[in-house]
Amino acid sequence: MILWRGEVFLMLLLPLCALSEDDNERVKIPSLCEVCKFLTVELKDRLHETGKSKEVLQTGQGLDSKRKIKYQTSELRLIEALQEPHVCEKILEYNIHAEKEGSKRYAKGRSETMETLHGLVAKGVKVELGMPYEMWDKPSAEVTHMQRKCFSIVEDYEDDIETWYYHHQDRDLTQYLCKERVLKKADAGCLHEGSESKSEKASKGNLKGDTGSTDKLSDEVPVVSDDDHDEL
Repeated sequence: MILWRGEVFLMLLLPLCALSEDDNERVKIPSLCEVCKFLTVELKDRLHETGKSKEVLQTGQGLDSKRKIKYQTSELRLIEALQEPHVCEKILEYNIHAEKEGSKRYAKGRSETMETLHGLVAKGVKVELGMPYEMWDKPSAEVTHMQRKCFSIVEDYEDDIETWYYHHQDRDLTQYLCKERVLKKADAGCLHEGSESKSEKASKGNLKGDTGSTDKLSDEVPVVSDDDHDEL
């Protein structure tokens, strides 16, 4: 901490995070493995939310053509999971957690850095990030790139997703879609790095309790000053 002219400066470094897609040195583009991984995490979560429904749908018109279909295996449930709203919109809820490594750096909620900075602002500390305050929580270039690639995977592998849904729901979607189809011989190492879906967490919780992850390392943040509170 350095005292200078009555101001308090916290001299910390801002991680090289994605600020511009044109600045290749500052943007670490998510791998195909990471994109597919988080797509399947979100799709499994969507299906988990409706998986316990006992609803039965009635299709067709007239007494002879009507038939009943379980909602759990219906086309309607798949459409709702994929398109209402589109499952890839959920990717924008992720943020970069620079204190973590590998695919774990993508997680929902604010990183330790941003929580610290918002807390400082709330206390009246002047924080300079080189961007307007209202832009702090906007999706980064990495995350928006991941979302675009997510849309591409859903479009290119729609038939495979449908095949899994109608015939192979007993198999793990991440293994079926990502490792065996999207990635094939590409690096699939990220698939083994945490980031479980709600259904997987619930399954583990039923067996031994869901303890979750509490990885917390120091983050790096920019220059901030406790100047005067009128500038907030």
